[in-house]
Amino acid sequence: MANFLGEFECRLDSKARIALPAALRKQIPVEAECRFVINRGFEQHLVLYPLNEWQRVTAELNRLNLFVKKNREFVRYFHRGATELELDGSGRLLLPRRLLDYAGIHDQVILLAYANRIECWDPTLYENLLSDEPANFARLAEEIMGGAGHVERDDERFPDFRELPSMPPGSRH
Repeated sequence: MANFLGEFECRLDSKARIALPAALRKQIPVEAECRFVINRGFEQHLVLYPLNEWQRVTAELNRLNLFVKKNREFVRYFHRGATELELDGSGRLLLPRRLLDYAGIHDQVILLAYANRIECWDPTLYENLLSDEPANFARLAEEIMGGAGHVERDDERFPDFRELPSMPPGSRH
């Protein structure tokens, strides 16, 4: 699994290509074979996945029951605009204009790399990210995907034993 890290400022050239910074290219998993899938993010940004990570994400989506309307809506929206990309010989990716328009990206882009993805943001939207309310799609994603694969722990019901008070000598439990 990819474990990206970093924040990078990049410029789009006249053909809507970005050169991935060398520090980010070094983090691309070999299994991706320099191929990516880009799609719309939950907020107004783009998400770039190495191809092998995209395959893991879509495998998770394929487990959803598509007879449930909101599952179908989520899967459709998630895949809307998804495009396969490949690094060229100069380490550049050609970004689809339609997706750039959706994200409001014109000549500069902020790449936020974390976990298995690289988010692509318009610099102004990125700066305002924490003050904006989440979009409805973010709430839908949390409802559909938020509980997949992990269990939350109720700290009051399952305290850490190292935090329990010690018993006085000679007392019984």
